Amino acid sequence: MSTAISAAKLAKHRGRKRVNAIALTLSMAAMAFGLFWLVWILIETVRLGFGGLAWSVFTEMTPAPQAETGGLANALMGSLMMVMLATLVGTPIGVMAGVYLAEYGQKTWLGSVTRFINDILLSAPSIVIGLFIYAVVVARMKSYSGYAGVLALALIVIPVVIRTTENMLALIPNALREAAYALGTPKWKVISSVTLKAARAGVMTGVLLAFARIAGETAPLLFTALSNQFWSTNLGAPMANLPVTIFKFAMSPYENWQKLAWAGVFLITLGVLALNIVARVFFRNKH
Repeated sequence: MSTAISAAKLAKHRGRKRVNAIALTLSMAAMAFGLFWLVWILIETVRLGFGGLAWSVFTEMTPAPQAETGGLANALMGSLMMVMLATLVGTPIGVMAGVYLAEYGQKTWLGSVTRFINDILLSAPSIVIGLFIYAVVVARMKSYSGYAGVLALALIVIPVVIRTTENMLALIPNALREAAYALGTPKWKVISSVTLKAARAGVMTGVLLAFARIAGETAPLLFTALSNQFWSTNLGAPMANLPVTIFKFAMSPYENWQKLAWAGVFLITLGVLALNIVARVFFRNKH
């Protein structure tokens, strides 16, 4: 009897090992498949983009087709202005909404509705957000503008910051809050001086990742800021930006435009990579 039981256990153990080996093999194959395309993309970006880098890329405006010189200075400045402003607009709203959801709205109907809408915004295609801003702002103002681009990018930043802030505050032990309440500290002071301070690394990480995400968004800017071939810091008019410039130049048959497009892709990739590294290092050092 005991021999039969032992044989059954051994057979069951061997079956589990086979299933584990199959699952591990499939997981490793999936990882290798994903890494293969990622590495290929990075190699092509570095190969084609690094070769297009020159000092003129940072000092000259976008050129005409077949021009001998030209750069991306206006597009770089336009992208930097809009991304920075969108982050400045979206971050306070996202942090305050995240604080409400984590500290006040856990079981309220308003918190549930806000969380549901935020989930929709978080998963909504960026082109839908661009079309929304086009209908609400651009069509009524009868002009593309940098301000419309800032609003579209801010709507992408807000749900990311909300989700990150709520999750980071939820990880703070309640013992910290209870200790502060025991000392007679009002709730607003507990949030600002205890919970937010303890979660600041995670919140900042979310802000940096949101910044990195909107840095390469093209679809919202096609419907809002459009583009501008000349140097302009006027947010009330169409404004050059790197994603749309890359899209336009990459689709063209002109070699000088294609070369600049790859240089722009390389710069965006390098910037996003740097922001992700900074976010992870910052988060790790604080914990």
